[in-house]
Amino acid sequence: QVQLVESGGGLVQAGASLRLACAASGRADINYAMGWFRQAPGKVREFVASINWSGGRTIYSDSVKGRFTIYRDGAINTVHLQMNSLKPDDTAVYYCAAGLSFSSRLGDFGFWGQGTQVTVSS
Repeated sequence: QVQLVESGGGLVQAGASLRLACAASGRADINYAMGWFRQAPGKVREFVASINWSGGRTIYSDSVKGRFTIYRDGAINTVHLQMNSLKPDDTAVYYCAAGLSFSSRLGDFGFWGQGTQVTVSS
């Protein structure tokens, strides 16, 4: 089992920046791909970004490409999402996820955090 804990959400104005963090604990002997997904009220959960286990490869959704950056810090099972130039459409609950496959598919991620709210006001 892997436990994921997100932090860093909040309320900001359009154009501001936020950085989300996700710390994974549990099966430290397995190197996981990690990703961020988000779900706005009344909408399905959608892919935001993912990163492979080493941090050398990333995938972004078209809606965040160029504004968001996913990266790992010195701890291989900790991942951050730097969000710049935030827009009201970015308002959602952001979920951290971990999985054995590096992809953008929700079904490839078997472990999920509880989510952190990001609200962007206009």
